Amino acid sequence: MSRRKTERLLNLVICLLATRRPLSAEHIRQAVPGYDSANDEAFQRMFERDKNELREIGIPIEVQKDPWEDDPGYRIVRQAYELPEITLEADEAAVVGLAARVWQRASLAEAASGALLKLRAGGVETDETGGMLGGALELRVDTQDPAFPALWEAVRDRRPVRFPYRVAAGESVLTRTVEPWGVVSRRGRWYVVGHDRDRDAPRAFRLSRISGPVTPAGRPGTVVVPEGVNVKEMVGYPDERPLNKRAAVIRVREGTCQGLRQVAKAVRPADEGWDELEVDFTDPERLAGWVAGFAADALVVGPPDARDAVISRLKGALA
Repeated sequence: MSRRKTERLLNLVICLLATRRPLSAEHIRQAVPGYDSANDEAFQRMFERDKNELREIGIPIEVQKDPWEDDPGYRIVRQAYELPEITLEADEAAVVGLAARVWQRASLAEAASGALLKLRAGGVETDETGGMLGGALELRVDTQDPAFPALWEAVRDRRPVRFPYRVAAGESVLTRTVEPWGVVSRRGRWYVVGHDRDRDAPRAFRLSRISGPVTPAGRPGTVVVPEGVNVKEMVGYPDERPLNKRAAVIRVREGTCQGLRQVAKAVRPADEGWDELEVDFTDPERLAGWVAGFAADALVVGPPDARDAVISRLKGALA
């Protein structure tokens, strides 16, 4: 499925969930990005196809009669759409929390907020009190690598890609054509793993070394992932020595940074309004990626390489 169609379906779901009254097809056409540029016939075909696809995946689009409109209206009743109450055991909740930490500021949030803004501008009264639009849609993978979105889509679509890649041994840049099998994170760095057509062998490429745009190099559905492939193992190094565990001293504001507090091996009072934690770590970059997420509530005192890694992260975010 193309990104444009995915965003259009998302916008349609948001529109029909957010409205408090049934919307006619014409009103939806004006309010949902992706429909407004189509002519009458194209819109009708597109809208019917989108409704059927959403219903096929279990989204209950209801047809209702609005007394103020001549044409039938559409909406999604929140009670029929939402999942029933879910009860998780402690270990299950921990896994969900760990997975949620991978996702920070959402790539879907921009589309969601834009759709709601357009709905309100068109006179549609929206309901944002349920928390669905402000919570579940504000998820984005925490990576600053520009190549990530295109590679994630290529993995999803099973599509070969081509990109300029700066080799580790120097500053030379080579063009690589890759059949991507997965995008994985290791020690705070992101990699795309797949079959390198130029070398005719499996390879892993660090996203931070991709120095230009990622472009399609074939049709969707043409990449086949071999059975038994473990993409996480492919970003390891056979001769890699275990990193030594060290302790970082981190100051945190009182009542904040509960994640750091839970893993700290020691917690003691510091200056007024601050506590001092000792947290074990092996990789300064990975620690920095975690601590920087707490912004002004956490301050690494030492060791120097861990402190410098956090400062570098924050400067990069500022830039």
